[in-house]
Formats: sequence, C-alpha cells, structure tokens
Amino acid sequence: MRVNIDDCVLELVEGDITEMPTEAVVNAANARLILGGGLAGAIRSKGGPQIQQECNKIGGTFVGGAVKTTAGNLKAKYVIHAVGPQMGEGDEDEKLKNATLNSLKLADKEGIKSISLPAISTGVFGFPIQRCSEIMLRTTIDYLKVQTGLDKVVFCLFGRESYEVFENQLKQEISK
Repeated sequence: MRVNIDDCVLELVEGDITEMPTEAVVNAANARLILGGGLAGAIRSKGGPQIQQECNKIGGTFVGGAVKTTAGNLKAKYVIHAVGPQMGEGDEDEKLKNATLNSLKLADKEGIKSISLPAISTGVFGFPIQRCSEIMLRTTIDYLKVQTGLDKVVFCLFGRESYEVFENQLKQEISK
C-alpha cells in the first residue's frame, strides 16, 4: 500500500528489511546496541561485522533514542538503530513514539531521503502489533506533515499478519 503525505511517499511492504534499497534501514535495537538475535542478528549477519564494530564505538543509547552507523554489505547505506521499549518497563507508548520520531529526525538531520522502518519492539520485546501500528503510523504521518527532507518512508513488515495490521491502520489514519 502506498499513499502520499504532502511531498513524501509513505509505503507499506511485506518483506525482509535487510533487502530494502532505501538509503537507510532502521534496526529495532537494544540499548547496548548489541546485534544479537531477531532483526538485529539478521542485520549483523548480512551487513557484516563492521556494523557491530561501529555500534561498539557508540556504546549504546537510551530507550526511545536512535543512532546511525554505516550499513556494511546491506543494500542501504546506513542503519539507524532505534531502541524501542520492552513491554512491562513502563511508559512504553511514549518510548515507542520517541524511537520512531528520533529515527525520522536523525534521517532528516543526516540528509537521508528514504528510510525503511520495521514494527519496532514487536518481536522479543513483546509490544502488541496493533498498538505498534497505531503509534508508529500516527507519529510518522504527523512528522511528514511538517517540513521534512524525506522523500520516502517505508514500513517493511515481516509476515503477512503484520502487514495486514499496518495496512488496516493506515487506511484508518488516512480516512481521518
């Protein structure tokens, strides 16, 4: 599904974010920036050890924060590591909103024109996919309605079920 938000394209795709040709891809990171399992592990495996080495130099960031590294062997040029909340830690909705917003702001600050985001925190961190879609899509749409240098924002969703949840939510958002 693809919609225009002012001068920016907002698109949903089902697929593997490590294969996305956008200028940057977002990693659903942990606060220590250790690329262990799940999406982070796939980024480490496909992108090579350079990404983890750069993360080690950065050392970490706060929950809701985002930092940038190069993307090693990935199709993208950069990886933005966004730290989403773990369910049960408190104030999860605000932290997920901040992780999304800080990813978009960092892309803008760095002059990045296209970015792919996953459904942050919905894997091992246990965040419900429906709540995630509401927060991430609303935050992104609101951000794109103000001045941004981004040309394209893609939500790359792993699995048909996740895609359909985001698709239904995006239809609701654009009908408001």
